[in-house]
Amino acid sequence: MKVVLTIAGSDSGGGAGIQADIKTMTMNGVFAASAVTALTAQNTTGVQGIFEVSPEFLGLQIDSVFTDLAPDAVKIGMVASEGLIEVIADRLRLYRPRWTVVDPVMVATSGARLIREEAVECLCRELFPLADLLTPNVPEAEVLCGEKISNPADMERAAAAIGEKFSCAVLLKGGHAVNDANDLLYANGRLTWFNGRRIPNPNTHGTGCTLSSAIASNLAKGFSLEESVRRAKEYISGALAAMLDLGAGSGPMAHNFALTGPFAEEAEA
Repeated sequence: MKVVLTIAGSDSGGGAGIQADIKTMTMNGVFAASAVTALTAQNTTGVQGIFEVSPEFLGLQIDSVFTDLAPDAVKIGMVASEGLIEVIADRLRLYRPRWTVVDPVMVATSGARLIREEAVECLCRELFPLADLLTPNVPEAEVLCGEKISNPADMERAAAAIGEKFSCAVLLKGGHAVNDANDLLYANGRLTWFNGRRIPNPNTHGTGCTLSSAIASNLAKGFSLEESVRRAKEYISGALAAMLDLGAGSGPMAHNFALTGPFAEEAEA
């Protein structure tokens, strides 16, 4: 079985972060290992607290996984401080995983900044050049390319500019603000659109974590980048279409929508 390492924060509500990554990787047929960057107290209504690990302890976690389990791919989620970013970059240079997928969690879809400007600069300088694939949303892509993105043509220009800037592939997620569920992949100088079906589900907490984790899982299993993106979009569409409704706010998706077998059965009424 292929191994994928997720480096991200813990979500006590289970909808995003490490928890979403592990569920997604399991459902996509790989063994999930993890290195936790921060503990969060959060639920569907918001984040109530954050407790960040030290750079030294994060490094120990990554070392423990690489020296024993030898991950086939790495997925990196939200990393909010320069010290943690530098440790991750150092370990990527040391262990040189076959695939590194970075979900550059910097700006919420609402436009709210999630990390400090200095940390964004550190991401761009230390981590993004080591990525094989970046998966920004539109607000994050605007930060990375320095231009407003209002339509599909803007997305094409931005994805190419970001890809050339960091010498990596870029999956620019369109979102409802620009073109519904259609995403754009820039890789090796080529642009490829992946059209998605709009699913009227307000519970979308963790979609970015889930998509990047599903892509990393498929890359680890040997699928091409394009096929990995296509399979990941199909998986996330299925998880949204299951219409799970938990909590009072923006709830999680049903990551286990395709789980079958005797151990998944519920008790008879």
